Amino acid sequence: MYTIIDIETTGNGIKGNRITEIAIFKYDGFEVVEEFTSLVNPECEIPYFITGLTGIDNETVRDAPKWHEIAAKVLEITADTIFVAHSVNFDYNVIKNEFKSLGLDFRRKKLCTVRLSRRLIPGYRSYSLGKLCSALEIPLTDRHRARGDAHATVLLFRKLLGTEGAEQVFKTFLNARYQEATLPPSLPREAFEKLPSKPGVYYFKNAEGKIIYIGKAINIKKRVLGHFYDKATKEVRLCRETADIDFVLSGSELLALLMESAEIKHHFPIFNSAQKRTVQQYGIFSYEDRAGIVHLAFNKLKMVSRPIAICYNPTDSRAYLEKICRDFKLCPKFCHLQESPGSCSHFRITECHGVCRGEEDIAIYNDRVQAAIENSLAERDQDLLIREKGRTPEEDAFVMIKNGRYCGYGFIEKKIQIQSEGDLEAYLMPQKNTLETQRIVKSYLDRNEHRASVLEGGTID
Repeated sequence: MYTIIDIETTGNGIKGNRITEIAIFKYDGFEVVEEFTSLVNPECEIPYFITGLTGIDNETVRDAPKWHEIAAKVLEITADTIFVAHSVNFDYNVIKNEFKSLGLDFRRKKLCTVRLSRRLIPGYRSYSLGKLCSALEIPLTDRHRARGDAHATVLLFRKLLGTEGAEQVFKTFLNARYQEATLPPSLPREAFEKLPSKPGVYYFKNAEGKIIYIGKAINIKKRVLGHFYDKATKEVRLCRETADIDFVLSGSELLALLMESAEIKHHFPIFNSAQKRTVQQYGIFSYEDRAGIVHLAFNKLKMVSRPIAICYNPTDSRAYLEKICRDFKLCPKFCHLQESPGSCSHFRITECHGVCRGEEDIAIYNDRVQAAIENSLAERDQDLLIREKGRTPEEDAFVMIKNGRYCGYGFIEKKIQIQSEGDLEAYLMPQKNTLETQRIVKSYLDRNEHRASVLEGGTID
């Protein structure tokens, strides 16, 4: 037994989406045995653009029953049935959230007429309900009203049931372990199956082929599948618009991060927001107090005139100061890693020679601080080569840093001999040095210093 369902909503995202109309046809595979259609008072304002689409406004639903008043009927009519809808995950999740707001759990097996249509009647340019009904000569009246759309879905479902091979396809789709049930309705299974379980960058595209989201992953297929399971409003919207997925291999996470950053800034996809925000920079700086002791500290970059080093969040800034403190046996108190009034007592750094207790000559301490500053400035302007895994076992990848600035990356076959910087530049794919790429490279070097080689005089160390 099936219940074929369509809803109209306020359109405020999945979690904030409230139902304004619902239509349910109970179908036994041959005929409709029961019908339930009702307007629903969403108990919130209906946006103008929704009214323009459905014709349902605040006045239309003013005297309509509220969800809690029809919830029992919806549970009753859908009990022991398979939930069927066009783009089923949308309708199902909105209804599930409505029940959740009442403290009730709603679970039904699901079938999507979009995905069933793609499998059983392939070859159509669009599988939207309106265009599919037009192509199949299925009458569709009262478009964007629950009963009209649900009735057309009944007729479509009847046609799908009678299609050759339908029994096995239905059985496969109802298998709880069948992965295709989680795929976006407009995404062909083949587009997902071609995705590799390797590091790289992936591109979500809409029906017009426009890139709407770019992401990176160590395992592309697994990460993409995670989007489909995520029920956050943004993820659901993204999946509803996804009609194709493309990818580019990177060989490693570092290359994937750098490639993703460049691609986002090139395409500016509508669903990418993280790298569109301004990155707050922080500067490490020094100053001398009244006692003549040189301090190291950090502040927002715009407040620092001559930074010793640049970081991209307070956590990284403190980590940088901790490293300097350990490497040069400085005092945690005068590196502003603790603000105790007396001598230092840092739980990780215990190598202080006692300048905070008056046990070390200030001039000797300041000499170590100056050495730390000079070392930091030298490191900041270094020419570095970072070696990484290639996209295949037969190649290597590299990232080049010149004068402390990210220059780009490249891939080289292992059999090719590289002896100088000039040899490398033939394979270099130049890239822009941005705040985001600076942050990516610095974060990587802080964790993987052993993977970087110094380029001196054009030779590779």
